[in-house]
Amino acid sequence: MLSSARRAKVAVAAAGFTSFALLYAPQAVLPQLAGQYRLDPGGAALAVSVATGALAISVLPIAALSEAIGRRPVIIASVVLSSVLGLLLPLMPNYSLLLVLRAVQGVAIAGFPGVATAYLVERLGKTGVAAAVGAMIAGNTVGGMTGRLATGFTAGPFGWRGALYVVAGISLVCAVVTVVTLPPSPARTGERQGLRDIGIGLLSAVRRPVLLAQYAVALLAMGAFVALYNAAGFRLTGEPLNLSPAIASLVFVSYALGSVSSATANRLSARIGRRQALVGVLVLTAVGALLTIPDSLPLIVVGFLVLTTAFFAAHSIANSWAAADAPENARGQVGGLYMLMYYLGSSVGGGVGSVVYGRAGWSWLIVAVVVWLGLAVTVVAVGTRARREARVLVGS
Repeated sequence: MLSSARRAKVAVAAAGFTSFALLYAPQAVLPQLAGQYRLDPGGAALAVSVATGALAISVLPIAALSEAIGRRPVIIASVVLSSVLGLLLPLMPNYSLLLVLRAVQGVAIAGFPGVATAYLVERLGKTGVAAAVGAMIAGNTVGGMTGRLATGFTAGPFGWRGALYVVAGISLVCAVVTVVTLPPSPARTGERQGLRDIGIGLLSAVRRPVLLAQYAVALLAMGAFVALYNAAGFRLTGEPLNLSPAIASLVFVSYALGSVSSATANRLSARIGRRQALVGVLVLTAVGALLTIPDSLPLIVVGFLVLTTAFFAAHSIANSWAAADAPENARGQVGGLYMLMYYLGSSVGGGVGSVVYGRAGWSWLIVAVVVWLGLAVTVVAVGTRARREARVLVGS
């Protein structure tokens, strides 16, 4: 019999698998979508961007709703509804309706990432949340990798519609695991937050420079990451590499290393400090991106391995840092804001990056990505320095 803490970790990991497999499954078949509907890379990337954009818009209201009705019902509704919508997605008769349903699915998926970290803090306490968040992100990573690989490998024999059915079926099984194993949130002392309390919590969530720095990392690093992966299929299947869609989808195996780094990144933080660790892995992400510039398949593979490992470490550190430093009256708001910026980065950065790639090529996309990551490093350095200076003033 699993303990309550282990059940929570298993359930949240399964929910993360479901959410991320569904959210990014179309990414591996963007070239096929572009071919069928006569789209450029930017137009095809909307299949990803509209879902992540809808998620970004929805995550804060849903996080606020969880303050009123509890975290568990929101998570359960999210994984079940998003899985059912995944089964309906391949039935859409044209690209416009497919985008509409993807937007609705993005809203449904928002119930998990906007609430999960706050749920874990309440369930496990601040001392146990770093490891749990790492495990959650590992589940997210494996889900994202599996969804992309499943669509990439099954699109050949079954077409992209059949490939999306495969991912939806796997996700539904994981959603059932979440429903069965997710423990209830612990009883909350005091009254549920009203609108005024939620507003006060939101203000608390944007007043601390250290939290603002984590939001910036979520926006800029995720934008860079999704931009690269949105364009990766086009680069690998086009001239001069000319890989098949199934072989090109193997780039997503890099996510396996991301799942390891996300689960272990906080050990690095404990050893050298969060600030140094976060800056270091952001710089390493940029180095990985630069390695992909030459038209050399081995270098591209190494570059994606490096940037994926480093990105997920950065995400794990920033997410757990925001959760640990969140004011007690603003846990849901902090989690919601972090995820809002994370998925806004995915939507906007992924879309802009696809347009840059379509019009100017891979090298200019890398320039844009390195600039975004450089901005993230700068914000972390400034935001956390302000935090240290505040501590010095308090001590004096």
